[in-house]
Order: sequence, then C-alpha cells, then structure tokens
Amino acid sequence: MPKIIFDPEKLPVEALGGEAALDPERLTPAWLRQRFASPADWQPEPPGESWGERTVMTPASVLLPLVQREGGLTMLLTVRTAHLSAHAGQISFPGGRAESYDASAIDTALRESEEEIGLQRRHVDVIGTLPDYITGTGYRVTPVVGLIAPPFELAADTNEVAEIFEVPLQFLMDGMNHQRLSLELPEGAGQRSFYAMPYDRFFIWGATAGMLRNLFHFLRA
Repeated sequence: MPKIIFDPEKLPVEALGGEAALDPERLTPAWLRQRFASPADWQPEPPGESWGERTVMTPASVLLPLVQREGGLTMLLTVRTAHLSAHAGQISFPGGRAESYDASAIDTALRESEEEIGLQRRHVDVIGTLPDYITGTGYRVTPVVGLIAPPFELAADTNEVAEIFEVPLQFLMDGMNHQRLSLELPEGAGQRSFYAMPYDRFFIWGATAGMLRNLFHFLRA
C-alpha cells in the first residue's frame, strides 16, 4: 500500500482508554524491578496500525529510558528531525534497526541510544523487555526498559533527533490521558486505529503510544 500522509492531531478523539491511573507505588524503581523480575499474567494490546500483511519483518529495538528524578520517574523521548524519510517530526523512543554485529535486542537498543542521543550504556540499568511490537511500516520492535540515574550527559545526533524531552511517567500511566483515534484508509482498505497521549506541546502517538500502552498494561496487571 502506498504511503498515506495525514495529520493525526486533526483527527477527532474517538474514545479514551479510561483506565484508572496507576498507584504511585507502582511507579518507583524498586517496584518496577520487582515486576520485571516476577511478571503478573497480562496480555499486550493488539496494535491497530498495521496496513496489511507482511511476510518479512525488520528486527529493531528501542530503549524506554526511565529517568530517576527527585519528583518521580520520567520517560525520556525524542522528536525526530523533519527531513527524515520515515516518521519525520514524530515522537519516538531512541532506537533503530538491528545490525548483524549486535549481540542481542538489548544491545541494539543501547547502541542506538548512544548513537542517537549520546546516552552512554554505562548509565542504563536494563530491568527488562516488553513483548515485540509490530509496526505498520514493517518493523518488529523490542522495547527495552532501563532506569537512568542522573547525572548523565546527552548529545543529540542532529541528523536524526531535533529535540530530547521528558514526560512524567505518572502522566503516561493514566488511562484518562490515552486518546483513541481512527483513520479511514483510502479505496475501502479499512480503518487504522491508534492511541495518542498529547503532553504539553508534544503529540505522542502511533507505535510510541502503543508501546506505552503495553507498559501500562504490564504494570497495572
């Protein structure tokens, strides 16, 4: 299917996730470590963004960097540069496609984070991974969750990253902040549904919001 260009911020909000916000005790480093060490029974939310069946998926990994701030954990995110051929200007986790020399999916996420935002892997305490997330662009993405303890330095690769910012994890782990949007595809090809989590001037949507929804389900189980 040819590339479909649309502005997700202009789509009407169809519904809200609506689930209650997570208890603050579940948003602490100690609780997160325990949950990843002994996961509860849960099911990932099926992605609603696939635009057709793909026989070959490209492996990739992203880092979900949780920064330990005095006021609570924050999620570090990036704004992709406007000139990129894919996902230009969108909100993303640091990460990218796997290379043959990567030792594992975790290694991919750590390498890509070093290259994209200058986050050295010695600052990342990996506590676990979430189930692979399939994107409509043909990637099988492994979300790697890591705790980051300040101080640390960042240096964005300006060819890929326009901005680096943080969002309180408490905001992201509240179902009332999860908007459900849908897009009718042309030529009767059906409907694409996805989540959005607008925060301040940042519009978090698509695969990034989908992986955050899975983190939410994982922690609330």
